[in-house]
Amino acid sequence: MSEIYYATSTGPVNIATLKYWGKRDKDLNLPTNSSISVTLDQANLRTLTTASCSSKFDNDQLWINGATYPLDGARSKQVLADLRSLRKEVENENSSLPKIATFPLHIVSENNFPTAAGLASSAAGFAALISAVARLYKLPTDASELSKIARKGSGSACRSLFGGYVAWEMGDLANGEDSKAVQVADKKHWPDMKAAILVVSDMKKDVPSTSGMQLTVHTSDLFQHRIKEVVPKRFIEMKKAIIEKDFPTFAELTMKDSNSFHSVCLDSYPPIFYLNDTSKRIIKLINLLNESAGKIIAAYTFDAGPNAVIYYEEKNEKYVLGLLHQFFSHLGGWESSSFDPKNAVIPESFPLSSLDKDIYSQGVSRVILTQVGEGPSETDDVLINLQTGLPK
Repeated sequence: MSEIYYATSTGPVNIATLKYWGKRDKDLNLPTNSSISVTLDQANLRTLTTASCSSKFDNDQLWINGATYPLDGARSKQVLADLRSLRKEVENENSSLPKIATFPLHIVSENNFPTAAGLASSAAGFAALISAVARLYKLPTDASELSKIARKGSGSACRSLFGGYVAWEMGDLANGEDSKAVQVADKKHWPDMKAAILVVSDMKKDVPSTSGMQLTVHTSDLFQHRIKEVVPKRFIEMKKAIIEKDFPTFAELTMKDSNSFHSVCLDSYPPIFYLNDTSKRIIKLINLLNESAGKIIAAYTFDAGPNAVIYYEEKNEKYVLGLLHQFFSHLGGWESSSFDPKNAVIPESFPLSSLDKDIYSQGVSRVILTQVGEGPSETDDVLINLQTGLPK
């Protein structure tokens, strides 16, 4: 019986604080602006992927959460071609290694969060896939080099090759060789960054990110101002805020950039609506909280979907989660946190009585409480049957 070679890796979700939106090269996934994100802890948000190969497999196959998906798309084919090319280089340099670069791949993935709902599932998925195949192939490539391959699969996936705080440098070269992810700071640098995710919808998005970006690039009058004037300045300021652990500046830039991103979506023609009424009520709650606290202690951000990600520092958890618990205590997710509602503090000037709790409590299906996390990691978990090469 032919041997089955395998390796397993995890891939984390990252949520951008400075958004990537728009491509200067669709095929290479080269962005029109640089971006910055926070990698989130994998206890709540991760993809687990086993990559395997064998001469007895008939063709490349992918399974995600038990369902079969084709691996014949242009993006997937390019990613696998790049990884195989690197493996061939390794094999040419070391003749004692098994010649597995040409073997078909069986890839099995499991997400512990909703797929295609605006929770960066493609970023975690491609990061896990690339990390698993890189380990399977025993590639000596570093994370920034692998991020170039991840970028071709899903732009934001390149940032999920690192933990902590990550920048995706847009680059200038036409071939994309300088468009890669780099770590701004690791988790240990600013470990008390936490995030509360309010899952507004786990339905598939009406307008996928890829088609939404192209519509914006071609039709939005605001878009050029964003990528030429707004983002370059924010990129420098946000990196500085992370290095200096300056939460008020980090938070203000994060909220302004979320607003800017959704403004160019709205300015597209026809307009793209990723936010809904629930999203807007969450924005109001966070603005009221910061106003009543007398300083910025929480920052909302929304990717291409209605789900809210709220960043805050651990020292302010009693205020931020205290407020959110007032409206969303009936939802699942609280039990996974060390937060004790008895410690909740609502600033005296917060206009709680003037808000209709019944309305503000609607539209959110669950709460995910998490924090800054690490990058991809190797694990001993195996998702395939080592006899058949099929999912367990």
